[in-house]
Amino acid sequence: MPLARSLSVTSLTGLEDWDDELDLENAILFEVAWEVANKVGGIYTVIQTKAKITLDEWGENYFLIGPYLELNVRTQVELIEPPNPAIRRTIDSMNAKGCKVYFGRWLIEGGPYVILIDIGATAWSLDRWKTELWESCSIGIPWYDREANDAVLFGFLTAWFIGEFAAQCEEKPFIIGHFHEWLSGVGLFLCRIRKLPVATIFTTHATLLGRYLCAGSVDFYNNLQKFNVDKEAGDRQIYHRYCMERAAVHCTHVFTTVSQITAVEAEHLLKRKPDIVTPNGLNVKKFSAMHEFQNLHAQSKARIQEFVRGHFYGHLDFNLDKTIFFFIAGRYEYSNKGADIFLEALARLNYLLRVNGSQTTVVAFFIMPARTNNFNVETLKGQAVRKQLWDTANAVKEKFGKKLYESLLVGNLPDMNKMLDKEDFTMMKRAIFATQRHSFPPVCTHNMLDDSTDPILNTIRRIGLFNSSADRVKVIFHPEFLSSTSPLLPVDYEEFVRGCHLGVFPSYYEPWGYTPAECTVMGIPSISTNLSGFGCFMEEHIADPSAYGIYILDRRFRALDESCTQLTSFLYSFCQQTRRQRIIQRNRTERLSDLLDWKYLGRYYMYARHMALAKAFPDNFTYEPHEPTAAEGFRYPRPASVPPSPSVSRHSSPHHSETEEDDERYDEDEEAEKDRQNIKSQALMGSVPEWRKRSKKGSSEASVSSTASTPTPSSPSDLSSPTNSLSEERN
Repeated sequence: MPLARSLSVTSLTGLEDWDDELDLENAILFEVAWEVANKVGGIYTVIQTKAKITLDEWGENYFLIGPYLELNVRTQVELIEPPNPAIRRTIDSMNAKGCKVYFGRWLIEGGPYVILIDIGATAWSLDRWKTELWESCSIGIPWYDREANDAVLFGFLTAWFIGEFAAQCEEKPFIIGHFHEWLSGVGLFLCRIRKLPVATIFTTHATLLGRYLCAGSVDFYNNLQKFNVDKEAGDRQIYHRYCMERAAVHCTHVFTTVSQITAVEAEHLLKRKPDIVTPNGLNVKKFSAMHEFQNLHAQSKARIQEFVRGHFYGHLDFNLDKTIFFFIAGRYEYSNKGADIFLEALARLNYLLRVNGSQTTVVAFFIMPARTNNFNVETLKGQAVRKQLWDTANAVKEKFGKKLYESLLVGNLPDMNKMLDKEDFTMMKRAIFATQRHSFPPVCTHNMLDDSTDPILNTIRRIGLFNSSADRVKVIFHPEFLSSTSPLLPVDYEEFVRGCHLGVFPSYYEPWGYTPAECTVMGIPSISTNLSGFGCFMEEHIADPSAYGIYILDRRFRALDESCTQLTSFLYSFCQQTRRQRIIQRNRTERLSDLLDWKYLGRYYMYARHMALAKAFPDNFTYEPHEPTAAEGFRYPRPASVPPSPSVSRHSSPHHSETEEDDERYDEDEEAEKDRQNIKSQALMGSVPEWRKRSKKGSSEASVSSTASTPTPSSPSDLSSPTNSLSEERN
């Protein structure tokens, strides 16, 4: 089944700058989500990072609505009095009727206003509202599903708030309600049932049924059109949740999703094709010089190397300068996140490195939180032994330096036989004896509660990767989120990612994929799949993704074994790169970060809001959509330093060289300039929808033509930047 383009735009050039922006003075945007100031999953990151760019557009007319959770409010929200009179009257009115509604600033970049609703304060209305839901929508909510009950309370309170706000406004504004995921969906279709004057947008970040189906071993994407969705939802006891999600999808004015692959999924499971795809972005902070992020990589890598020295004490028989760090991170969904295929590929990679006599060692980290009761004693001992060796070496070095200084001070060359005495040698021997170990370094850094049934550990036992001296691939399972305060690996997640060489995310179900996006922004190559939103996005906008360090694994049209073979080839090819080639590739990867900047991708959300206004208020707004053509959209070209022949067997971007000489066909400034020119010239090609803002009497006030040329096309910022990184040999 091909990935058909959604209506409106899916390529970045479909969103040119309009000559006249819509007048937002009399418009209000409410963005509703369960994860406003409440970190549960990836939607929190979407809303948190997007807030700044939305605030820049809407200013004081932008409000986020979420649940009131006291622990989160204490650390993330500053409660204040509402500056908007209508908002103040709305909150006072609801609080007078037994609700508890709070107003404040979310302490994130931009500091947007948040309206937090305490659903516990109105739990006494749950049965009445569930009855109303059944009578109006025929959706019944079982008493035991606490999450669905919370969704009902949150939805009714949200609809109450928006309706009350509309009634309290003296001059009726144009209200937009943007609802995220099924947990906020009840509020959306209640707004439509009650005929509130609200333009609605619903964004699904992952369909409920899709996540449940992929958790079972089914060929999901190739059988989408065959599923009996009602039966599948009923079998999994989520039919009521599915009905809530589907009702929101069909009631909303504009339906969006985060990727093309999820758009196909939503069309079959929710029975509506998304109006627009709104990819997820990040707040990208560019360095003034390219070598700065390479320096950060070297510093972070040194921190990881210190941990590895302690973890593998007694078996540190490999060269850390020739060691490559891979990692996978995310929720512990063994199959959905691709941990199964990654482990199998590591076993095959280990065999290839051994039979080919490679001097490269791979350390693969699994950062997936699981149930544990404490750190592994052997792991803590390793870090203690490393620290003891460091202290011993420093003590000997200080004594040696003092004697050397005194000898040189009197004009004599030192007698090397007298520089170290027997006490020094005894201390060093004791330190060496302390590093002796009669067991393999531990695979898991913590004590697992379900060690015997843990899928990662059971697979490691089956494939035999026990961190033995003969293995060229070592595995470290860290079943806890990283923290800079950890006594074991004291680095935060961002620093850890910067220090690694390759992120591996062979997910089977990944509607977007923030982990590879974060790697890209930090200049770290990654492996994604054509079943992830990120992978599909990069395939669409980059002519040769692997040349830029974005390896796309085919998990849709290949059998599992074939996909594993392809993943192994990616990993082995990466291991064959020289240090210089990895530096070049990181430069190219980091240059893609502008593609993922909210300053650019936020335009998708802007388009969705304009579309919703036109559908909800046709007397005041209108639009004339254009279907995108095949010519629309820019694509990063293949880098000039890579031979364009399809016969090239290497997947890595730099021209292969067995030596580190500077005779390779590579010019970073030249390639960056070509990318920048390519994007800007292509960006002028696409057509955009025509927008008109009418007066309240219905007369046309302004129009924006898609063919109007603009002096500044909607493209990423200048991608060219100086680079001194090739001389950074420590990377």
